[in-house]
Amino acid sequence: QLRLAESRGGLVQPGGSLRLSCDASGRIDYYGIGWFRQVPGKEREFVSCISNTYGTTKHADSVTGRFTISREKDKNTVYLQMTNLKPEDTGLYFCAADGSGNCALYSDRYDFWGQGTQVTVSA
Repeated sequence: QLRLAESRGGLVQPGGSLRLSCDASGRIDYYGIGWFRQVPGKEREFVSCISNTYGTTKHADSVTGRFTISREKDKNTVYLQMTNLKPEDTGLYFCAADGSGNCALYSDRYDFWGQGTQVTVSA
């Protein structure tokens, strides 16, 4: 079973930047990878995704122009570069892997999930 681990979250002021990492226990060249975030009492929210080796990407309207998803060259790590962070970006960020290789907008399309890394944006 594929295992994922998110890291590099933290506390940042509005306007600041963070780069989240999603590290996989095996090769993920063929997997689509998604980033989602969640706050207590609310539904999990799609943030961004990247497809298999062709690297097609999608992102939520709320983060367009601020967040960028990318793959490491060895395909074992996916990053989420977050810039111009806003308080509403606060949440627990999860990465997920879709064995079909697609860049999916819906959380139920993903097969494997990490434990999450906390991002807090506050002055």
